[in-house]
Amino acid sequence: MGIVNKKNKNAGVKAFQIKNHMWVFVNSLIDNPAFDSQTKETLTTRPSSFGSKCELSQEFMKKVAKCGVVESILSWADFKQSKELKKNDGTKRQRVTGITKLDDANDAGGRYSEDCTLILTEGDSAKALAMSGISVVGRNRYGVFPLRGKLLNVREASHKQIMENQEINHIKQILGLQHGKEYTNAKSLRYGHLMIMTDQDHDGSHIKGLLINFIHSFWPSLLKIPSFLLEFITPIVKATHKNGKVLSFYTMPEYEAWKESLDGRTTGWSIKYYKGLGTSTAKEGKEYFRDIEKNKKDFAWEGDEDGDAIEMAFSKKKIDARKNWLRNFEPGTYLDQSVKIIKYSDFVNKELILFSMADLSRSIPSMVDGLKPGQRKILFCSFKRNFVTQAKVAQFSGYVSEHSAYHHGEQSLVSTIIGMAQNYVGSNNINLLSPLGQFGTRTQGGKDHASGRYIFTCLSPITRFLFPKDDDILLDYLKEDGQQIEPTWYCPILPMVLVNGSEGIGTGWSTFVPNYNPRDIVANIRRLLNEEALEPMDPWYKGFQGTIESTGSKESGKSYTISGVYEQVDDTTIRITELPVRKWTQDYKDFLESMMNPTDRSKEPFIRDYREHNTDTRVNFEVQLSEENMAISLAEGIPKKFKLTTIISTSNMHLFDAGGHIRKFESPEEILEAFFSIRLELYVRRKEIQLQNLELELLKLDNKVRFVLGVVRGEIIVNNRKRLELMMELKQKGFTPFPKKSKTTEPVVAGAENPDADESNESEDVGMGVRAGDYEYLLSMPIGTLTLEKVQSLCGERDKLEADVEDLKRATPKSLWLKDLEAFLKQLDAQELEEAKEEEYEMQYASKEGGKPGKRAPAKKAAAKAGANGTAQHKAPPKKAVTVKATAPVNVESDDEDLGLSLRERLAAYSKSTGAHVPEVEDSEKSFADGGDQVLLKGKLSKPGKTGGGGGRGRKMVVESDSETGSDSDDNSDWETEKPKKETKAVSRASNKLNPAGKKLTAATAHANPEDESGAPGAGKKRGKSSKAQAQKRVEHLAMEESSPAQKSPAQKVRRMRPSPFHKKSGSITAKLAAEEPQHQADNEDVIEEVVVPAPRRPKRANRTVVQYVISDDDDEDEDEEVAGESDEFSDFEADDSE
Repeated sequence: MGIVNKKNKNAGVKAFQIKNHMWVFVNSLIDNPAFDSQTKETLTTRPSSFGSKCELSQEFMKKVAKCGVVESILSWADFKQSKELKKNDGTKRQRVTGITKLDDANDAGGRYSEDCTLILTEGDSAKALAMSGISVVGRNRYGVFPLRGKLLNVREASHKQIMENQEINHIKQILGLQHGKEYTNAKSLRYGHLMIMTDQDHDGSHIKGLLINFIHSFWPSLLKIPSFLLEFITPIVKATHKNGKVLSFYTMPEYEAWKESLDGRTTGWSIKYYKGLGTSTAKEGKEYFRDIEKNKKDFAWEGDEDGDAIEMAFSKKKIDARKNWLRNFEPGTYLDQSVKIIKYSDFVNKELILFSMADLSRSIPSMVDGLKPGQRKILFCSFKRNFVTQAKVAQFSGYVSEHSAYHHGEQSLVSTIIGMAQNYVGSNNINLLSPLGQFGTRTQGGKDHASGRYIFTCLSPITRFLFPKDDDILLDYLKEDGQQIEPTWYCPILPMVLVNGSEGIGTGWSTFVPNYNPRDIVANIRRLLNEEALEPMDPWYKGFQGTIESTGSKESGKSYTISGVYEQVDDTTIRITELPVRKWTQDYKDFLESMMNPTDRSKEPFIRDYREHNTDTRVNFEVQLSEENMAISLAEGIPKKFKLTTIISTSNMHLFDAGGHIRKFESPEEILEAFFSIRLELYVRRKEIQLQNLELELLKLDNKVRFVLGVVRGEIIVNNRKRLELMMELKQKGFTPFPKKSKTTEPVVAGAENPDADESNESEDVGMGVRAGDYEYLLSMPIGTLTLEKVQSLCGERDKLEADVEDLKRATPKSLWLKDLEAFLKQLDAQELEEAKEEEYEMQYASKEGGKPGKRAPAKKAAAKAGANGTAQHKAPPKKAVTVKATAPVNVESDDEDLGLSLRERLAAYSKSTGAHVPEVEDSEKSFADGGDQVLLKGKLSKPGKTGGGGGRGRKMVVESDSETGSDSDDNSDWETEKPKKETKAVSRASNKLNPAGKKLTAATAHANPEDESGAPGAGKKRGKSSKAQAQKRVEHLAMEESSPAQKSPAQKVRRMRPSPFHKKSGSITAKLAAEEPQHQADNEDVIEEVVVPAPRRPKRANRTVVQYVISDDDDEDEDEEVAGESDEFSDFEADDSE
């Protein structure tokens, strides 16, 4: 079975099917055989009880394979697959139903079917254009069906893929194709012609090739029928003159030849590029079909060389031939569209090869800059825009599409931008763009990045140190769609393909280049500059904590083993703190889960459980397993058992060289040597051009200084003179002319930038050999230049330029390179220092869980602080004021289920809604004079059983305690208490302040009422002595009046006052507290609560006082507390409140 499936991977043959194609005779002796019947046809004895084994040698198996049984099985498998494929065959019938988006020809499948043409378009937009054109030629003989992207490569597809591909089945049914049939003409088909209508780009050529490959694979005889396969071409460029003349060009070389023939006379011409069928209007579509004989091209079969060319381009068996085909590619190759008939071999060798080369360049980077075309376009637009201020990735991708002629989907461009900014372990050693947002982590290998419309980016500060601005003028920039786009390649000071690595698969080739340490690369470049031998470099990934060891060396390259980090904590626990490069955390988590819950139920779980302490940047798994499995892991090797190693190799480093040819490099040192010569030559050119530019700038500046000094001294008169006369004088005095750049001779391109469109032509001769723009640099200087300071500044600039010119003359290409390397290393040090600070900050505030060492003292201090708070909450020290914070109000439930707001809350709501100033009643004025310890409760009352944040105004109370141990304050667990801190100053001030009764305020009372110090209103009036019973009666009388229906406001603004939760006669809350802490109810009897009823809006009263009641049970109290207002005053206040 293995031999059969090896010869044909798509055969899918199983053991029972092979059994039907062969007989095997075995002469054996079985101990005590058992049969299923008396005829003894089937042996039922188990093979383990045979007493012997039948072992076949390899020589016997080879003889069996050569006896013809393999060919018989493969022939049967092909027959079976063909039989299944025939189930989807089409037939010649007049009506085909069930195929969406098909616009069938009216005569298809009828007597005139041989004259009908089916147009297959690239997408729905191309179908819309075709439908516009069909209105000219009619619907009787033309049908249209849109393709969804690229067709399947059926030559290497499995039988299942072909059977399930709806597009292939639809084409078979529309055309009436029958699998395995040999066609000599198209009379048995529903259509006699098949026309391909795609975009005029590389992907359009690929779609044509896939359709040709599909027909050649199953029905090669159809390609031999003349004019069966056609293609419909559209112009790629249109030139329109202002007089209405329109020229169409179907190839770029044809357009370039016409443009050169103009010899600069481009005035009046405008150019428009048509890369997609969707660019054409409906009117243009009608024009195409009106001249259909010009736009229609026939494919012709010339011989076996055509079939070989098609197979070479699409068969996996022809890899070597395809590589030679691409190696022999010559730039400038194109298919001449002026001919009527196109050979299949010409299509493959002149048009399809352009797609293969473009696909290869999109997949494999250049050795010089390590970039693919999409990345190069992004970097070009970053430099063009001076992309130092951050912008959204989605917006920047639109800018790149506009300014670099990017013809693919913007989503792939967004993905490329994100990839250039990623900096997690295993991505870039130096990211060229800054990741300002969630650009992905090592958890999912960057796939967990945010959408491009949410994240921002800009140029990384180090990028311009790698790609110096002085190199921009030296590069060879491309032109496309009439605008200048990115260069053929950039030339950084380091080979970036080694710094960030690369990986990709293209037509014929694939590549993999590991990452290397930029400091090692700089050291080797210095060795090359000093003509020393290179040191071998090993792969290096930024932030990776594991090991990378060389395990083997071959002629094709070295292999390296990348190992993660683990430690055996005890006999049943393994801690994994690093994974191999590009093994992502989520994938490894899935692997651990498969070890804990194997899919095969017959297998026992190898690990018991695992715990995660991973972050977005670090890995930390704690794996728990039994002692037996730990022994097995140690015997087998923990790295191997837990897949903590991967192997990479340098044997597949294919890159484009500076000439655009694919080349294989054996080692990173070979890449560095090839790069070294290119970069050093660039420094030679850079010095020459920089020297020329500096000398020109120096000459211009010298002329400016002379001109300004001449005007200042009166040697040159500028005002009230003719321009020509002044320019002639400047020429006579020896001033150097610097004419402006002449206007471009390129025609105007639709949709492209035309920077010279608004510039006037300053190269016009104004007489005596002087042009209008020759001395514009002098005559356009502002009048402020004539000041003494500006003259001195110009002289200083001239001296500085002279020094720069002398320095550059003394410099050598090698010294220039070393200077750039020093600047790069300095910036790299600064960047790594900043990253180290960020990592230290992360470690400082990281959790200590998982046994990971690190500076996590703040977490420990926070825990100690929380513990101190908890102690203070349950037990307050005696004779000390303790601040108790409660952040949520107590849900006071009265006996009659009154759920209204408290009076204080209503007062606050009234003040907020009316905007009137309501004086805040401070509880410090209601301090008790019982001589016991006082505890200040500050904040809102919390709900039973809850603590936490809550909005609104805090509630302040003073609670008396007779207990010397302070146990009264640790009974209510609903209050969070903490000791006052840093209040020594406030206490000293409060100790010297007397309350209205003449007593000194306690520290707690003074702290609770800061307004008393500033003289805020709120001091109560003096009143006579009041016993506890009298005060209690007044409080009860207040509660009765509040709950009485007669006292309620008509608007129901003032509701009944709830019973105080601290009153000994109160209901539910006191009962709850008593149930939780009985001793608390017994000890805390001397408790009061301030009650303030909000008044409705009315004229202000003069000298309105704040009501305060004090209850005290102490019999030995000699001095009464001062209380503002009498009982009749309270009644008057309540009456006013209900008005």
